Amino acid sequence: MTGDGAARGPVVWAMAVREAVQGPPIAELIVEVGANLHADLFEAAVDSGFTVAAGEPPATTGVIEVGGGRVERLLLVGGRQGWEPGSRVEVSPRWLAAAEGRGEAVVVVVPPPDWPLGPVAEDLGTRVDAFTRWVEEQRVAGRVLHGAVSVRGWA
Repeated sequence: MTGDGAARGPVVWAMAVREAVQGPPIAELIVEVGANLHADLFEAAVDSGFTVAAGEPPATTGVIEVGGGRVERLLLVGGRQGWEPGSRVEVSPRWLAAAEGRGEAVVVVVPPPDWPLGPVAEDLGTRVDAFTRWVEEQRVAGRVLHGAVSVRGWA
C-alpha cells in the first residue's frame, strides 16, 4: 500500500504464467502481504470485484501498472488504493506476452504464511513446490481471492 503500508508489513509479489485449456497462456500476479496489511488488501480486493478463488476469475476494476521492465503497482478500489511491491518485481517477456495475449492478468491474493519458506540453502524447486502446495491448500480452504485485472504500461 502506498504511504505507511511498508511500515505495517511486507508486500511480496510473484509472477507466473499458466498454460490455459483454451486460448493464450494466463499471466498471474500472486500477492502476499504481512498479517498487518492482509485485512486491508482483502477488503480492497473484494471492493474491486475479487472473489474466492474457485472457477474462473471475475472481471474486476483492478489495474496492474507496468513500467521499466517491472511491476510498479496494483491499483484497487477504482484506483483509490495503490499497492506497491517492497522490492523490484521484474516482468518477464513471457509474462507480458501472456498479459497482452489475453488483454489482462489474473491477480491472486494469498493470506500471510504461517510457516517459513524454508532455508535459503534449500533447493529452489523444493521451496516452490512447498509454496505451490500451500497456496492450493489455502485456496481449497477459501482463503485465497482472485480476479482478472487490466494491465497498463506494457513496457
